[in-house]
Amino acid sequence: MAVKIRLRRMGSKKRPFYRLVVADSRSPRDGRFIEEIGYFDPIKEPQEVRIDMEKAIKWLKNGAQPTDTARALLKKSGVYDEKQE
Repeated sequence: MAVKIRLRRMGSKKRPFYRLVVADSRSPRDGRFIEEIGYFDPIKEPQEVRIDMEKAIKWLKNGAQPTDTARALLKKSGVYDEKQE
C-alpha cells in the first residue's frame, strides 16, 4: 500500500481551507484517509499552517511520500528538515 501525505480540500465555494492528511494513494482527494496531521488556511492573512510535528515525522520515517504542495508546507513549518536528522 503506497501512502501519501496530501491536502484534503474543505470549506465552502471560493473559501477553501485544507487539511493535511495521510491517505492511501488510491483513495480520492477528499475521500477516506488514515490520519489527519495538520491544517492549512490560505485565505487568512498571513496564511495559517499548523502541523503536528510528531505525527508528520512518524509518517515520513515510515515511508509516506508527500505531494509537492504538502512537501512545501512541511518545509515551511520545519518538519521536513527535522525528518532528515
